[in-house]
Amino acid sequence: QVQLVESGGGLVQAGGSLRLSCAAAGTILSINLMGWYRQAPGKQRELVATIKSAGETVYADSVKGRFTISRDNAKNTVYLQMNTVKPEDTAVYSCNFRALTSTNFRWSDYWGQGTQVTVSS
Repeated sequence: QVQLVESGGGLVQAGGSLRLSCAAAGTILSINLMGWYRQAPGKQRELVATIKSAGETVYADSVKGRFTISRDNAKNTVYLQMNTVKPEDTAVYSCNFRALTSTNFRWSDYWGQGTQVTVSS
């Protein structure tokens, strides 16, 4: 079994910064992609940013230039640095790993529990 443990969420004022972390626990053979998604009340989940095994990154237009995704492969951890946050960034943020495990040898998506980020005016 693979568990993703998130931290760093909370309340932040507009214009401020926040750093989210997500670490995977369990037997992971390989990670192909790490990413962050978010879901605001009444809206569907959307991609925030992803980072591939080779290091290539993809950002949603709404966060490009403000957010930065990074990783620490030795710790099986992905980070999201959120700068110049806006009220519209308020959402539940979830991390995602696409990985191979000891019990699943086909690329599969694993999700964290989600952490609330609230940006106040």
